Amino acid sequence: MSNVPGAVLFDFDGTLADTAADLGGALNRLRGEAGLAPLPVEAVRPYASMGARGMLRVGFALKPEDAQYPALREAFLRHYEARMCEETTLFPGMRELLHALGERGLAWGIVTNKARRFAERIVTFLKLEPACVVGGDDTPHFKPHPAPMLLAAKKLSLAPSTCWYLGDDLRDIQAGRAAGMRPVAVEWGYTSPDNGGPHAWNADAVIREPLDLLRVL
Repeated sequence: MSNVPGAVLFDFDGTLADTAADLGGALNRLRGEAGLAPLPVEAVRPYASMGARGMLRVGFALKPEDAQYPALREAFLRHYEARMCEETTLFPGMRELLHALGERGLAWGIVTNKARRFAERIVTFLKLEPACVVGGDDTPHFKPHPAPMLLAAKKLSLAPSTCWYLGDDLRDIQAGRAAGMRPVAVEWGYTSPDNGGPHAWNADAVIREPLDLLRVL
């Protein structure tokens, strides 16, 4: 694989954008309806990359197979849709990285397990212009399956081997690897307590802050 990418692809929650406060806010609305006290954002941050599944896990100790899960998931998503753009921001240095990629003539895109309707709304709110957005409902499979990654490469008319993929979770690295891309782990995201830290994921590189990618390229 060439060391110079044809495109750089990003996971969304915990890699490109800091969405934990809005995810936590939606969770706390749901907890309030159940008579529970709010959780601080620090408590929900490690689970934010898992979306609704992570929020219901930390907020209600629920798993997808639990009977209460489907109804609470729908209620959580309604609350999240109502406030998803209140506190969400790009991570520090990310806008500068995206500008630098553009200066180098490199396309960039987003591959996320987040539903497309949510991802595209936040992309517009943050005034981003990715070359492609692949959401969690665009293929029959979620990451770590390679299908979303392969769809992104197809949308960009690029061979997967020419794409780099940045992520803050083990499944991101697994998905990138399975698709034949070059996976890069980031240290600033929402690392789950379940899968160790970025240095344990067998990524091609681990970067501490967004602009470090320019030195890796």
